[in-house]
Amino acid sequence: METKTVGIIGAGTMGAGIALVCTYGGHQVKLLDTSQAVLEKALQYMQSVLSKDVAKGKISEEQKAAILERVQFLSDMRLLADCDIVIEAVPERMELKTSIFSELTRVCREDALLLTNTSSFSITAIASGMPHPERILGFHFFNPAPVMPLVEVIRGKKSGEEQVQAAYRFARDLGKVPVLVTDTPGFIVNRIARPYYNEALRIVGDNTAEIGQIDRIMKLAGGFKMGPFELQDMIGIDVNFATTQSLYTDFFQEGRFKPSRIQQRMVQAGSLGRKTGEGFYDYSK
Repeated sequence: METKTVGIIGAGTMGAGIALVCTYGGHQVKLLDTSQAVLEKALQYMQSVLSKDVAKGKISEEQKAAILERVQFLSDMRLLADCDIVIEAVPERMELKTSIFSELTRVCREDALLLTNTSSFSITAIASGMPHPERILGFHFFNPAPVMPLVEVIRGKKSGEEQVQAAYRFARDLGKVPVLVTDTPGFIVNRIARPYYNEALRIVGDNTAEIGQIDRIMKLAGGFKMGPFELQDMIGIDVNFATTQSLYTDFFQEGRFKPSRIQQRMVQAGSLGRKTGEGFYDYSK
């Protein structure tokens, strides 16, 4: 496998996880964030995951050190100029993503692949008006990125076939299972997942059952590894809510995608799940 230089923009949970996947794959990684505190937290996360892998005998201490040496922690986007691939993994705000890609088209080489980890936004819309839109694609990992095998490779209206195949091969070489998807709101997984979350929230809103009961039933009777509320807490209630809002808008307010006021209030309160220590469950202890 050819070693590449991979830039990752956004060092939150998803960005740090993607960085770890790429370093495991032998690539040089430039992890970029405007917040030094976020970069430090990303390093701590990567060290923690790697230490667990050492304890399990998956890698040696020497391999752990070599993996960490392949990562640079940066805050200046201009330093991504030599990257073969750049993966954007910032929060789901369209104006933020388009501003990043606008800057990347000025900074990066014309043959660099520019990938977005968006979970729901239109790839065609993100690439709109950008020079060389053929190199802009969706590349959607799932949380936690080092564990979840699937990557959705999303083809925008102007994505080039050569670039689509290159992104597909890259995902496969990372040890992931890539699936090619046409640009549509929510793609495959998040579109299918909306009823799982939305109906669970409606059941709670109707006082039909409690949160813990629903999660337990879905695991015992449905065979799911996590119930809908446990899963929202892990993903981040703000992330889940933003994805539902995006699908609801892009499907022209189709009723089945209507967001929940329960989620809205929790986002307003800052109760976002595991990352804040409180969501549908209490993680403070």
